[in-house]
Amino acid sequence: MPELPEVETTVRAINKFENSTLKEVIVHNKNLRWKVDKKVEIFTKNKLIHKISRRAKYILIYLDEYCLMIHLGMSGKLRIQNNNDNYFKKHDHAEFIFKDEKIVFNDTRRFGSIHLSKNPNKHRLIKNLGIEPLSNSFNKSYLANVCKNSNLSIKKLIMDQKNVVGVGNIYASESLFLAKINPKRLSKDISIKDCECLVKSIKTILKYAIKKGGTTLKDFYSADGSEGYFSLELNVYGRDSMQCKNCNSKIVKTIIGQRATYLCTNCQS
Repeated sequence: MPELPEVETTVRAINKFENSTLKEVIVHNKNLRWKVDKKVEIFTKNKLIHKISRRAKYILIYLDEYCLMIHLGMSGKLRIQNNNDNYFKKHDHAEFIFKDEKIVFNDTRRFGSIHLSKNPNKHRLIKNLGIEPLSNSFNKSYLANVCKNSNLSIKKLIMDQKNVVGVGNIYASESLFLAKINPKRLSKDISIKDCECLVKSIKTILKYAIKKGGTTLKDFYSADGSEGYFSLELNVYGRDSMQCKNCNSKIVKTIIGQRATYLCTNCQS
């Protein structure tokens, strides 16, 4: 599943379309996770794109009056293609047409979605989301306040989108390893010092993953065709039974909240 770094990488790849005119949106398959409203095609014709940004894992394309919201779901991806290239891939569900190029939305499993909203921050899918992990608001005091009365494991807490967005399974495991915190620990037992270290680790891991282009686990590519390379440097995720890079103990795989979790029981307490 594309996570925050992958979505951020995609946004940066399509930022070149800011200040360009979106000639039209062609939806080939409306049956995505939610059926694509016909307004998506009607109200986007010949509209200037003012800004392209990200909120959580939503790609936001701001037009004159409306905002296009794109979620990549489990397997979605965008690619940039010349208009005169006539090839069409299976699972190409929508095209965003510009003067010379187009952005193609491809989604094998169809868990992605496309929406149109006048105010995306008040949209039902976004309005209750937590704060951005790379913002100044995500700090030790904020995390400590969220943790203090919670019986959730610290891994489940930081993956809860109502607390903080975009810390997916891969990045949660990697951040907790960097912070030397056992993912099974109860959140209410996490100290303010631990919170400071974890916040710093989450920011470090996410920024580094963005710099490296995201995490390639299966077939993630950015919209400009570049491949993510962060997976080549993972410390714990997917490395069960392999040696810890810090202490040579074996990496352990466990299940927390029905998600695979990886840790070094010697380094993480």
